[in-house]
Amino acid sequence: MPRRLHTTYMYYVPDTSHTKMQNQTHPPLIDPYNRRIKSLRISITQRCNLNCIYCHGEGESGSPDTNAPACEISAETIAALVRAALAHGVRRIKFTGGEPLCRSDFAEILQELPPLKDISLTTNGTLLSECAHDLAEAGLHRVNVSLDTLYPDRYRRITGHDMLNTVLDGISAAVNAGLTPVKLNMVLLRGTNDDEIGEMIDFARKFGSGVVILQLIELMEFGESCERVDMDAIETALSLRASEIVTRSMHRRRKYLIDGAEVEVVRPIDNSEFCANCNRLRVTSDGKLKGCLLSNHGLVDISSATEEEMHVLLEKAVAMRRPYYTPDL
Repeated sequence: MPRRLHTTYMYYVPDTSHTKMQNQTHPPLIDPYNRRIKSLRISITQRCNLNCIYCHGEGESGSPDTNAPACEISAETIAALVRAALAHGVRRIKFTGGEPLCRSDFAEILQELPPLKDISLTTNGTLLSECAHDLAEAGLHRVNVSLDTLYPDRYRRITGHDMLNTVLDGISAAVNAGLTPVKLNMVLLRGTNDDEIGEMIDFARKFGSGVVILQLIELMEFGESCERVDMDAIETALSLRASEIVTRSMHRRRKYLIDGAEVEVVRPIDNSEFCANCNRLRVTSDGKLKGCLLSNHGLVDISSATEEEMHVLLEKAVAMRRPYYTPDL
């Protein structure tokens, strides 16, 4: 007998409250479309030790090989920005790259941050096993690890390197260090890894319920050798296996609970909810605020700003946000 499917919906309600949270001493950051900024996504380097065929580089141009450390946002600027953002009610920080762990001072960056609800890292996992425990002690809460396949030959084809086992060691180290839930970012590539979803679900399940979560991510077509899969068909197949489906308010993202495993589906393409519910501001690796991954409209330079100046610059960047992605003119 098929299992009963339970569906839970959490509807998005714009946060217009000006009630000050603990440590909030400035008005909340609300853009012209009534979206309150609650998180910062900070790229701290373009450098990377892999060469993934689908990489969008967090929307930054230029070669990762030429992004010298001297051009990267400083630890002092990051700390000043986060302290200022905290005063406006921001409580979540995600560090990205490039590969953030290419920065030798990442633990020091974490140690300089004020207390926050959620500090996370997106990493390719190749350097994680060496530092997971140190990062947890420095204040990191959880990690997202890019893992598109469990087959060495496919991993080499996607990333250009033979480092799959190193990544798997990094995932285990993150779990042991308590950097959970570990989210596995699997970008779905038609004809390359779209037949591995079942195996990836089994891999996530073995760590225990809620410890490792699989994220199936719709491809944003930046690479020439990649094609998107039919995400509707993927979600239909997942729904047939799921005992429960939870729809999150952020981007209307669905989470499928399948025999003790959690599978989230991330669909940025042709998804009006993705932009409508966007509550994050991005920071480029050379120290500029931006409102959208794909757009360089309204960049605001914070690379040499003081903490006091950050308040005005944050407000300026938020005021220039657009309702949804539009190509730069």
